[in-house]
Amino acid sequence: MKRRADVYFRDKLAGRIEETADGYQFTYDASYLATPESENVSATLPKRAEAYTSKFLFSFFFGLLAEGELKRIQCRKLNLRDDDHFGRLIKTAHSDTIGAVTVVEVPEG
Repeated sequence: MKRRADVYFRDKLAGRIEETADGYQFTYDASYLATPESENVSATLPKRAEAYTSKFLFSFFFGLLAEGELKRIQCRKLNLRDDDHFGRLIKTAHSDTIGAVTVVEVPEG
């Protein structure tokens, strides 16, 4: 099962994050890169055409996740393991996030 999500910056499609066999990959959208005034999604993910890869969820996206009691509530309500960080990201970061970035799950299929 390969989960993925579109990443929006100020309501504009900026890229896509997905699980891979080796971890995670984030790729900027070509149209977003072609727009001169578009900004980096984060300081740790400057704009570039090549995909970013990581064995662990990128620290920027991990920072969008709730902690403590809210994390426990989310895991229980969403039926997710407490170590399923990507699952929580795609199920909770689609609205009401701190900052300009939202993450919208792309349905499988």
